[in-house]
Amino acid sequence: MADRKRLSLRAVNRATLDRQLLLRRHEMPARQAVRHLGGLQAQAPLAPYVGLCTRLAGFTTDELSRLLSERTVVRAPVMRATVHLADAADFVAFRPLFGPLMAAGLRANYARTLTGVDLDALTAQAASLLARRPSTRAQLAGDLAAGWPAAEPMSLAYAVTCLVPVVQVPPRGIWGRNAQATWATAESWLARPIGPPAPGAAAALVLRYLAAFGPATVADVQTWSGLTRLREVTDRLELRAYQGPDGAELLDLPDRELPAEDVPAPPRFLPEYDNLLLSHADRRRVIRHARPVPLWPGSGATQGTLLIDGVWDATWKITPEALTITPFRRLTAAERSAVEEEAARLLAFTCPADPARPVRFAPAG
Repeated sequence: MADRKRLSLRAVNRATLDRQLLLRRHEMPARQAVRHLGGLQAQAPLAPYVGLCTRLAGFTTDELSRLLSERTVVRAPVMRATVHLADAADFVAFRPLFGPLMAAGLRANYARTLTGVDLDALTAQAASLLARRPSTRAQLAGDLAAGWPAAEPMSLAYAVTCLVPVVQVPPRGIWGRNAQATWATAESWLARPIGPPAPGAAAALVLRYLAAFGPATVADVQTWSGLTRLREVTDRLELRAYQGPDGAELLDLPDRELPAEDVPAPPRFLPEYDNLLLSHADRRRVIRHARPVPLWPGSGATQGTLLIDGVWDATWKITPEALTITPFRRLTAAERSAVEEEAARLLAFTCPADPARPVRFAPAG
């Protein structure tokens, strides 16, 4: 890793936008995009639809709904132990890496309410139940409570979704449908075993991250994944190294070229919790202020964040009356015009029955 070219903050920004499919819309099937991006954050069930709409040309809601119904992609806890939309094959390959992370989260959050619970017995019983019938956490808590009467029932259910590889099944996550989060074992839903981590799985995960988020530090990869000790992995890989804006080592795939710093970055509407905003330890490449990344209640298709010139500089919200944009600074006339054009595309996607509702700009603040 002898190449130590120094990259400016703008160069890092444009490289990341390019990897995230945000410099131009791509002619790419949704499944390929989900794989390339390493999954999309999906606690808000419809957020991935907006995330893909802003990245892909010709993407439709039916395309992703079909992938979920066909079990080609899944909604499941994986990176950072949070719910992501992931390619099914990727989930099978990478979910075993996150078992220790999820077990640690269980111990940290539920140890006091699970005193005396035999977790191995709980896991076996719950896996059998979920393989026979997908259940909500409330249903699962009721099914398990009789066996562990001293434990808090919902803690039993949360323990199961930490310890057993599970997925949320449709109609949760299907566009136009409302449904509670209902869980099944990944093995029963996908008809594939979920075994221990395969040799090379951690290295494959790191390379996938760099393809979608690089160039990046080891700390960045760990922030995105929730895993630790990844320096041991990167040291075994043939990677290219740059110096970041502050001198930190940025790692990248050896054969990936970076876009020019002066390439334009069009406005892009993102769902509120898009991985672009969350997947680096140092978020300055896309966030130049101290605002926390919001996670509003709701489906994920009615409000979110807006990139202007490649950085998070506004929020947006769709109501029956209008699409309202709240910028964090005064926008130029050219920026407003470009945002309005992109807003029309968002409305045509999210509100096809009423795409002509007005676009309004709230005062900057």
